[in-house]
Amino acid sequence: MASMEANSRWVAVTAVAPVAWGANYYVTHEFLPADHPLYGAALRALPAGLVLLALRRQRPRGVWWWRSAVLGLVNMSGFFVLVYAASQLLPTSVASTVMAVSPLTMMLMAWPLVAERPRAAQLACALIGLGGVCLMLLTGVRGTSVAGVLASAAAMLVSAFGHVLTKRWSDGADVLASTAWQLTAGGLVLLPVAAVVEGAPPALSVPALLAFGYVSLVATALAFVAWFTGLRHLSAGTVGLIGLLNPVTGVLLGTAVAGEVLTVQQLCGLVLVLAGVVLGRPRRAGASSVAEQRRPSRRGSQRRGRLLS
Repeated sequence: MASMEANSRWVAVTAVAPVAWGANYYVTHEFLPADHPLYGAALRALPAGLVLLALRRQRPRGVWWWRSAVLGLVNMSGFFVLVYAASQLLPTSVASTVMAVSPLTMMLMAWPLVAERPRAAQLACALIGLGGVCLMLLTGVRGTSVAGVLASAAAMLVSAFGHVLTKRWSDGADVLASTAWQLTAGGLVLLPVAAVVEGAPPALSVPALLAFGYVSLVATALAFVAWFTGLRHLSAGTVGLIGLLNPVTGVLLGTAVAGEVLTVQQLCGLVLVLAGVVLGRPRRAGASSVAEQRRPSRRGSQRRGRLLS
């Protein structure tokens, strides 16, 4: 019972991230400048990193100097630019649903990188969610550009790889500090590139500044701390399935706020996505497998696994 309660707590913490990211598509599409993806990504990453550094004043040590640079380049620089472009090119619902393919991608990447072999139930739930995504996408929604879909798909692949790599390198660093290092590194890489490619920074209105406040503090600082915390306590497959709440949030916001029409087909797809999340929630056996990876005592881990199975 205690293990199930702990699992529920980590699931709830992790869910903060995809909900915040689902809302981020709408905020970016409606309020941020469309022709400055590099500055948009930099202004998302760097302030969030500096805020987290102020909260946890730790510098990287040893291998974390280059790990922070690599993860910052993948998780923050590359991903933020791609998702910013996708948010501007696609309707909110479409931009967010493409990312729902990430659970299956994360499961497959986690197998060779962190030795987490996907369970049949997890794969089935990922396929259910993917079926829901297909129903939601194949509706002939106006404004669906090929470039936008490609940018969103690339963002999904980059983030899946970066998140599994983050899990692989999770030991030996505080989650708040390591997230701050990644965001700061990613933002510092983006700023000079943005200055060369896009010229002067865009003039920002008050709504745009408030939008950047949400994007940086909520959809980035808070969301990535929650997400990386989940990766430390849950399997990559489980975390990926929780990420299906991203398109659910995006579609609901697109329908309720942006005036996008939710068809019967999209509604059926939404139900399938939610079914994938619910059916794929961690069981006690899944909790024991994660605990076994984290405990140094093999005998104690095996005994605990038997008790929870």
